[in-house]
Amino acid sequence: MKTVDIYTDGACSGNPGNGGYGAVLMYGGRKKELSQGYELTTNNRMEILAVIAALSALKEPCSVNLYSDSKYVVDAINKGWMEKWKKNNWMRTKTEKASNSDLWIKLDNLLKEHSVNFIWVKGHADNLYNERCDELARKAASGENLLKDERYKA
Repeated sequence: MKTVDIYTDGACSGNPGNGGYGAVLMYGGRKKELSQGYELTTNNRMEILAVIAALSALKEPCSVNLYSDSKYVVDAINKGWMEKWKKNNWMRTKTEKASNSDLWIKLDNLLKEHSVNFIWVKGHADNLYNERCDELARKAASGENLLKDERYKA
């Protein structure tokens, strides 16, 4: 299995507001950057979508070191929150739905294809690739070709 390093970040101008994600994928001396902006969304949705977009860009099953400054994303995986929500039919509690379950379901399916190690990095702490992802996400959020986040519910 190829080992790929991925950095991801999401951004939102207002929360909710226009948002975007950025990702940097690195393998064997090559680097690929991804980004996309959305009209009305949240920061958390963009953080998850960055991971989904990056993993979806892989052309074969890979071993991935995925770096994110989102405690929401990293903790949801590493602390087992996502697995708990899934076992409870995407409910956070007996009466409260898990937020962003549409994206968590997509991510869950991608995690069946790849071996992913989620690593938290402090945001805005001079990490070159985290800073680049932030730049990509912010630029995408303020861009002209914004997509509609069809599943976002205010």
